Amino acid sequence: MISRTTDDYEVMRAGGVAAVIEPAFWLGQPRTTVGAFKDYFSMIVGWERFRAAQFGVRHYCAIGLNAKEANNEPLADEVMELLPLYAAKEGVVAIGEIGYDDMTPAEDKYYRLQLELAKELDMLVLIHTPHRNKKEGTSRSMDACDDMGLAPDRVIVDHNNEETVREVLDRGYWAAFTIYPFTKMGNERMVEIVREYGPERIFIDSAADWGVSDPLAVPKTARLMAERGIPEDAIRAVTYDNALAAYGQSGQFSEKDWLEPAPIDQRDLYGGNSVLRGGQAPVVQEKGLIIE
Repeated sequence: MISRTTDDYEVMRAGGVAAVIEPAFWLGQPRTTVGAFKDYFSMIVGWERFRAAQFGVRHYCAIGLNAKEANNEPLADEVMELLPLYAAKEGVVAIGEIGYDDMTPAEDKYYRLQLELAKELDMLVLIHTPHRNKKEGTSRSMDACDDMGLAPDRVIVDHNNEETVREVLDRGYWAAFTIYPFTKMGNERMVEIVREYGPERIFIDSAADWGVSDPLAVPKTARLMAERGIPEDAIRAVTYDNALAAYGQSGQFSEKDWLEPAPIDQRDLYGGNSVLRGGQAPVVQEKGLIIE
């Protein structure tokens, strides 16, 4: 969400999005210093959480060293020292997204170190499955979790597709699907997956990164499922209930957070900073009423 505008938050809220989970992510080019990671982690546990709330969306995140940047081993060692400091922050629901990119020895090393950290801190894990050799990478990701003694129901395997879903479900893991406009998983294909496999331990999420992506992919897919005859209870499971059950295990992610939200007051500041610019009238919500 750090790459999205405030307009995105407003449209998401109007479209029924009450909460988001932002995984620690590759920014499009490599970070070259540990300070860059520190600033990024601080942003997703702090300012972005505040900014989202100012537009009526609850923000959570996952903290981790992504696979693509794990190949810079001297820097990765420094980042590993940072992770425990941020993993315990309010609103952090998992260690992630972590896993493999090219499945190099360095990626495997830091993936396993982060699995060990999750185990030590009793935290959930969010796995990024690779874009290339996805089936092999997905199997290997789960093998490592098994080796480390992590319970499958404490691990969310994301970016699934038709060739990975069966094994993920058979092995007892949560199978998440990232809906993109053109790549990875489209919403029409997702409808057929739910039709074939049912809703158990399956849920979808929206891609909302710096590339071509759509933060409204979940509500759009829900609407398409309804149009294609998927039962309402199955739609609710894969677009809401299952994510709540999976991430709710963290103790940081609760339905009451958005069903009983704090009033919006855009006069509030974070570190002395406002989401508004000069001349903009703040939105102030009092007792269910919005005063502009």
